[in-house]
Amino acid sequence: MGDSGSHMYEGGEPACLISRESQSATQEQAQAMSLAGVSCLVTGAGGFLGQRIVCLLLEEEEALAELRLLDKAFSNEALRRFGKFQGKTEVKILEGDIRDVTLLHRACQGVSLVIHTASIIDTLGLVEKQLLWEVNVTGTQLLLEACVRCNVQHFIYTSTIEVTGPNCKGDPIFNGDEDTAYESVSKFPYAQSKRLAEDSVLKADGQVLKDGGMLMTCALRSMYIFGEGCPFLQGHLDKCLMNKNVYLRFSRKEALVNPVYVGNIAWAHVQAAKALQVPQKAKHIRGQFYYISDDTPHMSYADLNYELTRDLGFGIEPRLPMPLTMLYYFSLLLEVVSFLLRPFIRYIPSTNRHLVTLLNTPFTFSYRKAQRDFGYVPRYTWEEAKRCTGQWMASLVPQRREYLQSKAA
Repeated sequence: MGDSGSHMYEGGEPACLISRESQSATQEQAQAMSLAGVSCLVTGAGGFLGQRIVCLLLEEEEALAELRLLDKAFSNEALRRFGKFQGKTEVKILEGDIRDVTLLHRACQGVSLVIHTASIIDTLGLVEKQLLWEVNVTGTQLLLEACVRCNVQHFIYTSTIEVTGPNCKGDPIFNGDEDTAYESVSKFPYAQSKRLAEDSVLKADGQVLKDGGMLMTCALRSMYIFGEGCPFLQGHLDKCLMNKNVYLRFSRKEALVNPVYVGNIAWAHVQAAKALQVPQKAKHIRGQFYYISDDTPHMSYADLNYELTRDLGFGIEPRLPMPLTMLYYFSLLLEVVSFLLRPFIRYIPSTNRHLVTLLNTPFTFSYRKAQRDFGYVPRYTWEEAKRCTGQWMASLVPQRREYLQSKAA
């Protein structure tokens, strides 16, 4: 995470098949709920998370009536993945901008469920603040307005753990939940933009639709997402290959977090969508946010990279490049240099204080409330997630090594 820079959600890789045991357990859980006959719009559908949500929706035994997929652009790989599902669900591809009001109106017309994953992810400050705001905040507000005009009843927003923190003091949270009190007012643009967007979504709950119905909304605050197609993992792998197969240690071993596998956060969206169809469940979910994690062992961000590829014989540096306090003030120095150079040149430091704090603060959360309110249980075990992600990363090594060598030459 973190030092791989800025990404819109980008194309992923084919998912591993899940084991029959975990499949039957989760199917039992979901039997009472269904998306049969629902028309659904997924924004950011060509991205890392969006693709997985789409595939799970297309796999549903009781088919949706229609699935509309909206994104800035779709890779050929994504379109191939969607094309493999020859089901009863009609699939429409919509390429365009989340800020285009006419497109949003067309996308929402006749839809009853919106899953909004489209977002710019920027941990370094590479993206201009205005663009970040326009896409993450204004785009979400425009989509909500389109939902009210087009009588969309259900809206699920993909939020992030960064809405919560960690704060600038680096106060830890161990196994927190939705009731955990935490003082945090992040000044980092990405976290601010996601918080404002989430606020808009939750405040929109209960809005009266044009036809007299009511909009119901909820937000899923995801932990850091890993899995096949994760752009951050690829960035860390590149740095590892350039460092003689040794991962850089950018987080302390004791800075425990609980990342979530992409298949599980995607499954949480599907479970929430199903629960919103059931009035008895919907009344507990609407207007709420939920932390979504899974059974990934608690470890630091740096150790996750190592854990996923240790079978390839890769190593990891034993300690941070310098003591944490020194690293923090070094980052501050880089920020000052960036500020002083601003009138002449746009210099983006490779690290910043926010990132150092984020990567070195213990910050773990439970998914108990999501389990209680809409029956979320991870669909994939840690072993399955680790195997699938590890295989994908192993498949990348030859091509990334070749690319990095040609770049160096």
